[in-house]
Amino acid sequence: MTADLPESAFHVTGTDHISIIGSNIEDTITFYRDVLGMPLVLKQPNLDAPNITHLFFDTGDGRMLTFFVKEGRESNTGRLRTPIGGVHHIAFRYEPERLEEIRAGLEEHGHHYNEFDRGIFHSLYTTDHNGLVIELATDKFEIPDDRRGEVLALAQQKRLQAGASFAKAEHLEAALEELALPVERKSLPDVQSGAGGLD
Repeated sequence: MTADLPESAFHVTGTDHISIIGSNIEDTITFYRDVLGMPLVLKQPNLDAPNITHLFFDTGDGRMLTFFVKEGRESNTGRLRTPIGGVHHIAFRYEPERLEEIRAGLEEHGHHYNEFDRGIFHSLYTTDHNGLVIELATDKFEIPDDRRGEVLALAQQKRLQAGASFAKAEHLEAALEELALPVERKSLPDVQSGAGGLD
């Protein structure tokens, strides 16, 4: 594993947007704008099906999360079953100093969550109004966006050298040091590694 570009016909330059089949306008806006705080920046008909509305939310870095929604379509509050090829969850970043606000905001809007230590990052898991798992994650160390792949690939090497079953904070710290990047550990609470389970 390496962060070097593979030999391929072309290379993408980043994520532009992810589109999801949603339920209705109101429930979608309530969760993604009013709970997660994503600005709704564009609302228009779906160009392939004008009776469907296309909502665009800014995830915070200029990348878009979009939904195809329709009036009268009920939200699914039960557990979402994910088929092969389906999306298991979507992860969004948060600023660690806002952890208490995030917990309070989820609770205020009636969204239960689980909080786990994921080795190299810290995560809260909840679900949206349709049962889609939403992860809110923050790295345990500051990682420059333009070096993220390089840092994680080196942390992977450190993990394998140590014989560890998953990447841990010490592997990430060692990778940052080897790459001569600042080692700035974020202040995060100790929580269990957790076991949400996959079917």
